Order: sequence, then structure tokens, then C-alpha cells
Amino acid sequence: MSVLVFAETIKGQFKKAAFEAVSYASKVAEKMGADCIALCLGEVNGAGNLGKYGASRILNVNDGALNHFNSQAYTSVIAQVARDIGAQVIILSHSSNGKSLIGRLAVKMEAGSVSGVNALPDVDGSFKVTKGVFSGKAFATYEINTDVKILSLMGNSFGVEETGSAGNVEQMSAEIPSSRLQVTEVEVSEGTVPLPEAELVVSAGRGMKGPENWGIIEELADILGATTACSRPVADSDWRPHHEHVGQTGIAIRPNLYIAIGISGAIQHLAGVNNSKVIVVINKDPEAPFFKAATYGVVGDLFEVVPRLNEALRKFKAEA
Repeated sequence: MSVLVFAETIKGQFKKAAFEAVSYASKVAEKMGADCIALCLGEVNGAGNLGKYGASRILNVNDGALNHFNSQAYTSVIAQVARDIGAQVIILSHSSNGKSLIGRLAVKMEAGSVSGVNALPDVDGSFKVTKGVFSGKAFATYEINTDVKILSLMGNSFGVEETGSAGNVEQMSAEIPSSRLQVTEVEVSEGTVPLPEAELVVSAGRGMKGPENWGIIEELADILGATTACSRPVADSDWRPHHEHVGQTGIAIRPNLYIAIGISGAIQHLAGVNNSKVIVVINKDPEAPFFKAATYGVVGDLFEVVPRLNEALRKFKAEA
């Protein structure tokens, strides 16, 4: 009996989501009395480190055709490995890649699947998992009755925990079918933590009045070591790049701290950020809907509040 977890990489480097998925899979395996087996594809650096997060075995299919993500090829290889080791549960990250894989895998493995789970399953007599529904306003419990179960883990919903030591990496081979998809180039943003993985996020909206005023937002993010984000109208106006758009129609995030500046808090925006652990809202309109969802709120002109906040934070860091 085993739990197989796919550990994602970018350019051969593991993402934080990979360590979260392995930590989660090790706990699932523990509840089931099974082995936690981690799988990485393509050329990977430091694969043995997955053992620190609970993987009892680490498998690597190192083929040049797998160095860039290809959903058809990855689905085929993951399914082959899952069958070879008799995996009863397959765990993915709920990333763009994971979303692309889970449906394909479910069909190929004739397996029940639940995407975006946020807690450990109940395996006492059946297999039940929970996930957020209705834009995070409620939780639903799903029971999976198929022989093989496939889950994708929502980012920042399960802590990364080192429970062991680095392990040995077993090299495997797999048949890689010809694919109708051809990956010609992969562009990766560098220098900041991607929004789905960010623990600290500073976001701003139309209250900034224009892109020329974004310097104070970037300054705040730099002081905190945070990732910047924006509301949809800001991205649609080309004030900020679209990959910074968070919300129902953008990226859904779960940071430890979300600072919303000059954002009214429309329901579409809240749907993508309301799972943040702490929400701080800065807005001059005391009736802004966002204050109802805020952990802390500051009613004031952002062009006065944010510079003073930046100054106070710099002073605090200098004295720390």
C-alpha cells in the first residue's frame, strides 16, 4: 500500500508547493499505514531532500523529454509509476500544472478525484476529504469510493514540516508517448516568490489613481519581503501585469498576510483572497466592503498612510 506524491520543479528546482505536498502525503500515508513515495520528473537538483519531509522512497524519471512540463507526457508517466508501485492515493499540488494533470490522471486511472483539498482525509472506514466551495464561504466533504484516489492540495493550506533526513534517489525509466503538445519555450518570472506560494502579499487597486504611484506599494513589499498583487481593474488598465491579478477571475491565494490598499473589496476580489490568514485593509472609504472581511482595518488616505507605514517599518527593522 502506498501514497504517491508528484513533487513539482521549475528548471530542476523544487517549489515550496512540492515540499507542502510531500509533507501532506506523508501524513496521509501515516493515517493509512502506507508508504509515502515521492516522484520527480526530468533533471532535478536535490531530489534526496524530499526525504526530509516524509518521503520513504524517492523516484526520479530523468528523461530530457520531461525537463519541461507537458501535461500529456507527465500524465502518462505518473500513471505508469502509480500502477508499478500499486499506489492507492496520488497527490498533486493545486498549481496550474496540478490543475492540468488531475483531470487527465483521473480519466487514465479510472479514479475519483477532488481538487483543492485543504485538510487531511478521514480514512476511518471510508475516504472523505474537504475543500472550500462557494468562493471559500463554505466547506464541502467528498467521499471517494474508487480503488485509486487523486487529490490536489491547495497551496499554503498545510504546513511544511521536516520529519526525517535526506534519502536516496531511485532512478526509473518509463515509456514516454509521442505528444500532440510541443513545448518550445518556458518563461519563468524570477526574483520574487510566485503569488500562489507567497506568504506575504501587498496588493493595491484603483485607489492608487495611476501606475506612476506604485512606488510606495513596491517599497512596502520590499521592506516586508512580500510579493505584489493587484485587483482586476488595475490589470485590465495595464497599470500592472496580469500575472499579479488576484481574485475570482485571477489567482486565488492563501498567504499568511494580505495587505489590501485602495481596493474596495468587491465579491469577485474577495473570492480569491478570503482564505488569507490575516487581512489588513487600508482605504479612505469607511463603507468599503473589504472592511467586513478584514482582520485589521485602517480608514485613511493611502497616500498618507502607506508612506508613514513604510517609514515606521524601516525604523523598526533598523532597531531590531
